[in-house]
Amino acid sequence: MCPMRVLHGRAVQTGAGLFFGVRGCYATATIGAPAPPPHRLMDGYMDDLETLRAELITAVEDAPDLGALEEVRVTALGKKGRVTALMKSLGGMDPETRKAAGQEMNRVKDAIAAAIEARKGELEAAELDARLARERIDVTLSARPERAGSIHPISQTWDEVVAIFGQMGFAVAEGPDIEDDFHNFTALNFPPDHPAREMHDTFFLPQRPDGSRHLLRTHTSPVQVRTMIHQPPPIRILAPGRTYRSDSDMTHTPMFHQFEGLVIDETTHMGHLKGCLQEFVEAYFEVDDVPMRFRPSFFPFTEPSAEVDIRCSRKGGELRIGAGDDWLEILGCGMVHPNVLKACGIDPARYQGFAFGVGLERIAMLKYGIPDLRTFFESDLRWLRHYGFAALDVPTLHGGLGR
Repeated sequence: MCPMRVLHGRAVQTGAGLFFGVRGCYATATIGAPAPPPHRLMDGYMDDLETLRAELITAVEDAPDLGALEEVRVTALGKKGRVTALMKSLGGMDPETRKAAGQEMNRVKDAIAAAIEARKGELEAAELDARLARERIDVTLSARPERAGSIHPISQTWDEVVAIFGQMGFAVAEGPDIEDDFHNFTALNFPPDHPAREMHDTFFLPQRPDGSRHLLRTHTSPVQVRTMIHQPPPIRILAPGRTYRSDSDMTHTPMFHQFEGLVIDETTHMGHLKGCLQEFVEAYFEVDDVPMRFRPSFFPFTEPSAEVDIRCSRKGGELRIGAGDDWLEILGCGMVHPNVLKACGIDPARYQGFAFGVGLERIAMLKYGIPDLRTFFESDLRWLRHYGFAALDVPTLHGGLGR
C-alpha cells in the first residue's frame, strides 16, 4: 500500500479510482484495488468542510476592524480563497458526489458570507458610535458670538425722509443715474453758458455719434422733469437718489445722495411750501418748534427761489436744533419756474407748484453728529458699528424716527 496525501481541494486519479481530499485528509489507494465506498469519502469531506467553516467563522468574529474583516473575506471567498478553490474542484467529482458536495459547500459558503455581513454591520456600527463620541458637540456651550450687521446712516435717513413725506401724501419717484442734456439742464431752464454744463463741474460721458453727450445727473431734478412729462397734474412726488458732481472735500464728495420734492396743481402757493418744509424739519429733527427763515436766492428752475435756514445753537461745541441765536442753512426751494412747466408740456397759466432739494448726507450729519462727509463712503466697519442702526430700527412717525 502506498499512502498519498491529497492537497486542498485537489482530486487525484489513480488506478483504483478518484479520491478527493480536504486539508489534513489522507487517502490510501492500491493500484488495482477497489475504491472506498462513496459514503466513506463524503463523511470525511463533510467533517473537513465543517472544520473549515468553523475556522473561518472564528476568524470573521475575531476581526478587530473592517480592514481585517476584508482580509478574512478575501482569504475565504476571494478569487484565490480557500472556499473558492474547493468550489472549483467540484468538476472532477462523479455526479452523485458532486451534488452532495456542492450542496454542503454552498451551505458553508453562505454561512461564511452571512457571518461576514453580520460582523461588518457590527464593526460599522461600532465605528459610527466611536466617531459620534469623538466628534460630539457639547450643546450646553454658549454659541460663538457673531456681530450683527448695521443699517447705514444713509439708508436710515432715506427711510426717515420717505416716512415723513409719505404721511403728507408724497409718492416716491425714481429715474436713471445717466441722463441727457435735456432732462438734466435744458428742461430745467439752465442757460447754454451755465457753469454746471462745464466739465469741471459735471461728469460727462464720451461723445455720441450724433454729437450729444450723456452725463451723470447732477441732481434728482430730472426725475421731476420725467414725471411732469409723463404724468398730468396733480403731482406730488419725492425723488431720492444718487447724484454726481466733480467736487471733493470734507463737505463734498463726487457722489452723494439727494432728495427733491415736487408739488404741481392749480392752487398750490408759497405758503404751502413753507408749511410743508416746517412739518418736515420738525418731524425729522424731532423738535416741536424749529424757527425757520426763507432767504431770497436764485435757482434757474424756480421763481421765486429761497434758501431755508433753521435756528440752532453751537454753544460748547454742541449743535442743538431749534434753540440758540445762530442760523443753519439746510436746503433750497422755490416755486417751479413757468419755463420748466412749459418745457414739460404743462400750462403755466393753469398750473403752478413748488419744489425743494435737500442733501441726504447733510441732514444725517446734522442729526447724528457725523463730522466728515467722506466717512460715509469709506466702508469702515468701526465707523458703521458706531453710527449704524439695528435692523429693527424702522423709522415711523408714531414710533420715532431716530434711535
